[in-house]
Amino acid sequence: MNKFSKRFTLDGPAGKMECMLDLPEAAPRGIALVAHPHPLYGGTMENKVTQTLARTFVTLGYATARFNFRGVGQSEGEHDRGHGEVDDMACMMAHMQAAYPGLPVALSGFSFGTFVQAQLHARLVNEGKPEAIERLVLVGCAAGKWPMPNVPEDTILIHGELDDTITLQMVFDWARPQEIPVIVIPGADHFFHKRLNPIKNLVVQMWRRDN
Repeated sequence: MNKFSKRFTLDGPAGKMECMLDLPEAAPRGIALVAHPHPLYGGTMENKVTQTLARTFVTLGYATARFNFRGVGQSEGEHDRGHGEVDDMACMMAHMQAAYPGLPVALSGFSFGTFVQAQLHARLVNEGKPEAIERLVLVGCAAGKWPMPNVPEDTILIHGELDDTITLQMVFDWARPQEIPVIVIPGADHFFHKRLNPIKNLVVQMWRRDN
Protein backbone atom coordinates (compact mmCIF):
# COMPACT_ATOMS: atom_id res chain seq x y z
CA MET A 1 0.00 0.00 0.00
CA ASN A 2 1.55 3.34 -1.03
CA LYS A 3 1.10 6.77 0.51
CA PHE A 4 -1.78 7.48 -1.86
CA SER A 5 -3.76 4.44 -0.67
CA LYS A 6 -5.75 4.02 2.50
CA ARG A 7 -8.11 1.49 4.02
CA PHE A 8 -11.35 2.74 5.50
CA THR A 9 -14.68 1.48 6.78
CA LEU A 10 -18.04 2.54 5.41
CA ASP A 11 -21.46 1.94 6.94
CA GLY A 12 -23.31 -0.06 4.28
CA PRO A 13 -26.83 -1.50 3.96
CA ALA A 14 -25.74 -4.80 5.59
CA GLY A 15 -23.25 -3.38 8.09
CA LYS A 16 -19.62 -2.33 7.95
CA MET A 17 -17.88 -2.42 4.55
CA GLU A 18 -14.10 -2.94 4.39
CA CYS A 19 -12.85 -0.52 1.73
CA MET A 20 -9.74 0.70 -0.06
CA LEU A 21 -9.18 4.12 -1.62
CA ASP A 22 -6.39 4.64 -4.16
CA LEU A 23 -5.60 8.21 -5.21
CA PRO A 24 -3.59 9.76 -8.04
CA GLU A 25 -0.79 12.14 -7.10
CA ALA A 26 -2.61 15.15 -8.57
CA ALA A 27 -6.19 16.26 -7.93
CA PRO A 28 -8.51 13.54 -9.30
CA ARG A 29 -10.32 14.11 -12.57
CA GLY A 30 -12.93 11.45 -11.88
CA ILE A 31 -14.20 8.69 -9.60
CA ALA A 32 -13.77 4.99 -10.37
CA LEU A 33 -15.54 2.15 -8.56
CA VAL A 34 -14.08 -1.35 -8.93
CA ALA A 35 -16.00 -4.56 -8.18
CA HIS A 36 -14.31 -7.88 -7.35
CA PRO A 37 -15.19 -11.45 -8.47
CA HIS A 38 -17.57 -13.90 -6.81
CA PRO A 39 -17.33 -13.93 -2.99
CA LEU A 40 -18.22 -17.63 -2.70
CA TYR A 41 -15.27 -18.61 -4.93
CA GLY A 42 -12.53 -16.65 -3.20
CA GLY A 43 -13.20 -13.25 -4.73
CA THR A 44 -11.95 -10.24 -2.74
CA MET A 45 -10.88 -6.67 -3.42
CA GLU A 46 -7.29 -7.98 -3.38
CA ASN A 47 -7.93 -10.08 -6.50
CA LYS A 48 -5.18 -9.47 -9.08
CA VAL A 49 -7.54 -8.31 -11.85
CA THR A 50 -9.40 -6.05 -9.41
CA GLN A 51 -6.11 -4.50 -8.28
CA THR A 52 -5.05 -4.08 -11.91
CA LEU A 53 -8.25 -2.17 -12.67
CA ALA A 54 -7.70 0.03 -9.61
CA ARG A 55 -4.13 0.84 -10.68
CA THR A 56 -5.35 1.53 -14.19
CA PHE A 57 -7.82 4.18 -13.07
CA VAL A 58 -5.30 5.78 -10.74
CA THR A 59 -3.00 6.08 -13.77
CA LEU A 60 -5.87 7.83 -15.57
CA GLY A 61 -6.22 10.27 -12.68
CA TYR A 62 -9.27 8.82 -10.93
CA ALA A 63 -9.95 8.55 -7.21
CA THR A 64 -10.53 4.80 -7.11
CA ALA A 65 -12.55 2.89 -4.53
CA ARG A 66 -13.03 -0.84 -4.07
CA PHE A 67 -14.40 -2.86 -1.18
CA ASN A 68 -15.05 -6.37 -0.01
CA PHE A 69 -18.61 -7.43 -0.70
CA ARG A 70 -20.78 -8.37 2.27
CA GLY A 71 -19.46 -11.43 4.09
CA VAL A 72 -15.93 -11.08 2.66
CA GLY A 73 -12.93 -10.14 4.80
CA GLN A 74 -14.01 -7.61 7.42
CA SER A 75 -17.22 -6.65 5.60
CA GLU A 76 -20.34 -7.58 7.54
CA GLY A 77 -23.45 -9.31 6.22
CA GLU A 78 -23.97 -12.36 4.00
CA HIS A 79 -23.68 -12.96 0.28
CA ASP A 80 -26.92 -11.86 -1.43
CA ARG A 81 -26.58 -13.30 -4.96
CA GLY A 82 -25.78 -9.87 -6.38
CA HIS A 83 -28.88 -8.03 -5.17
CA GLY A 84 -27.51 -6.59 -1.92
CA GLU A 85 -24.11 -6.20 -3.55
CA VAL A 86 -25.61 -3.67 -5.97
CA ASP A 87 -26.97 -1.78 -2.97
CA ASP A 88 -23.47 -1.83 -1.46
CA MET A 89 -21.97 -0.43 -4.66
CA ALA A 90 -24.62 2.30 -4.78
CA CYS A 91 -23.69 3.17 -1.19
CA MET A 92 -20.02 3.43 -2.17
CA MET A 93 -20.93 5.59 -5.16
CA ALA A 94 -22.88 8.00 -2.94
CA HIS A 95 -19.96 8.14 -0.49
CA MET A 96 -17.44 8.92 -3.22
CA GLN A 97 -19.66 11.52 -4.85
CA ALA A 98 -20.01 13.27 -1.49
CA ALA A 99 -16.23 13.19 -1.02
CA TYR A 100 -15.47 14.29 -4.59
CA PRO A 101 -18.49 16.30 -5.77
CA GLY A 102 -19.00 17.07 -9.41
CA LEU A 103 -16.60 14.47 -10.82
CA PRO A 104 -17.61 11.89 -13.46
CA VAL A 105 -18.04 8.30 -12.29
CA ALA A 106 -16.66 5.21 -14.03
CA LEU A 107 -17.76 1.68 -13.14
CA SER A 108 -15.48 -1.31 -13.61
CA GLY A 109 -15.51 -4.91 -12.50
CA PHE A 110 -14.21 -8.39 -13.01
CA SER A 111 -16.36 -11.53 -13.44
CA PHE A 112 -19.19 -11.39 -10.84
CA GLY A 113 -18.21 -7.74 -10.39
CA THR A 114 -19.28 -7.00 -13.97
CA PHE A 115 -22.79 -8.20 -13.10
CA VAL A 116 -22.91 -5.88 -10.08
CA GLN A 117 -21.74 -2.86 -12.07
CA ALA A 118 -24.03 -3.52 -15.03
CA GLN A 119 -26.97 -3.88 -12.63
CA LEU A 120 -26.08 -0.61 -10.90
CA HIS A 121 -25.93 1.14 -14.25
CA ALA A 122 -29.31 -0.34 -15.24
CA ARG A 123 -30.79 0.86 -11.93
CA LEU A 124 -29.56 4.38 -12.59
CA VAL A 125 -31.02 4.29 -16.10
CA ASN A 126 -34.38 3.14 -14.70
CA GLU A 127 -34.22 6.03 -12.23
CA GLY A 128 -33.78 8.43 -15.14
CA LYS A 129 -30.10 9.04 -14.47
CA PRO A 130 -28.28 7.52 -17.47
CA GLU A 131 -25.80 10.41 -17.43
CA ALA A 132 -24.68 9.47 -13.90
CA ILE A 133 -22.05 7.06 -15.25
CA GLU A 134 -19.26 8.17 -17.56
CA ARG A 135 -18.32 4.71 -18.84
CA LEU A 136 -18.11 1.01 -17.93
CA VAL A 137 -15.13 -1.35 -18.08
CA LEU A 138 -16.12 -5.03 -17.85
CA VAL A 139 -13.38 -7.66 -17.68
CA GLY A 140 -14.31 -11.36 -17.83
CA CYS A 141 -17.93 -10.34 -18.33
CA ALA A 142 -20.43 -12.57 -16.49
CA ALA A 143 -22.71 -12.98 -19.52
CA GLY A 144 -24.50 -16.33 -19.43
CA LYS A 145 -23.61 -16.85 -15.77
CA TRP A 146 -25.70 -14.01 -14.40
CA PRO A 147 -28.59 -12.02 -15.94
CA MET A 148 -26.52 -9.22 -17.45
CA PRO A 149 -28.57 -6.21 -18.55
CA ASN A 150 -27.72 -4.24 -21.65
CA VAL A 151 -24.89 -1.72 -21.30
CA PRO A 152 -23.91 1.46 -23.21
CA GLU A 153 -22.33 1.10 -26.62
CA ASP A 154 -19.05 2.65 -25.47
CA THR A 155 -18.55 -0.01 -22.77
CA ILE A 156 -15.05 -1.54 -22.81
CA LEU A 157 -15.40 -5.34 -22.83
CA ILE A 158 -12.22 -7.38 -22.31
CA HIS A 159 -12.22 -11.17 -22.29
CA GLY A 160 -9.69 -13.98 -22.28
CA GLU A 161 -9.39 -16.22 -25.32
CA LEU A 162 -9.13 -19.37 -23.20
CA ASP A 163 -11.72 -18.50 -20.55
CA ASP A 164 -13.51 -21.75 -19.70
CA THR A 165 -15.54 -20.25 -16.84
CA ILE A 166 -17.37 -17.75 -19.02
CA THR A 167 -16.70 -18.72 -22.61
CA LEU A 168 -16.15 -16.26 -25.41
CA GLN A 169 -19.25 -17.64 -27.10
CA MET A 170 -21.36 -16.68 -24.07
CA VAL A 171 -20.01 -13.14 -24.19
CA PHE A 172 -20.45 -12.87 -27.96
CA ASP A 173 -24.06 -14.04 -27.69
CA TRP A 174 -24.74 -11.30 -25.14
CA ALA A 175 -22.78 -8.54 -26.89
CA ARG A 176 -23.93 -9.31 -30.45
CA PRO A 177 -27.47 -7.84 -30.31
CA GLN A 178 -26.03 -4.76 -28.59
CA GLU A 179 -23.35 -4.44 -31.30
CA ILE A 180 -20.66 -3.98 -28.65
CA PRO A 181 -17.11 -5.02 -29.62
CA VAL A 182 -15.34 -7.59 -27.47
CA ILE A 183 -11.58 -7.20 -27.01
CA VAL A 184 -9.99 -10.64 -26.79
CA ILE A 185 -6.62 -11.12 -25.09
CA PRO A 186 -4.90 -14.10 -26.76
CA GLY A 187 -3.88 -16.93 -24.45
CA ALA A 188 -5.65 -15.47 -21.41
CA ASP A 189 -7.70 -17.69 -19.10
CA HIS A 190 -10.52 -16.45 -16.86
CA PHE A 191 -8.13 -15.04 -14.26
CA PHE A 192 -5.77 -13.51 -16.85
CA HIS A 193 -2.77 -15.35 -15.41
CA LYS A 194 0.36 -13.61 -16.76
CA ARG A 195 -1.94 -11.41 -18.91
CA LEU A 196 -2.66 -8.52 -16.54
CA ASN A 197 -0.60 -5.83 -18.28
CA PRO A 198 -2.65 -5.96 -21.49
CA ILE A 199 -5.76 -5.11 -19.46
CA LYS A 200 -4.19 -1.94 -18.09
CA ASN A 201 -2.64 -0.94 -21.40
CA LEU A 202 -5.87 -1.43 -23.34
CA VAL A 203 -8.02 0.55 -20.94
CA VAL A 204 -5.53 3.41 -20.66
CA GLN A 205 -5.13 3.63 -24.44
CA MET A 206 -8.87 3.56 -25.13
CA TRP A 207 -9.70 6.03 -22.35
CA ARG A 208 -7.13 8.58 -23.45
CA ARG A 209 -8.01 8.18 -27.11
CA ASP A 210 -11.77 8.50 -26.60
CA ASN A 211 -11.82 11.25 -23.98
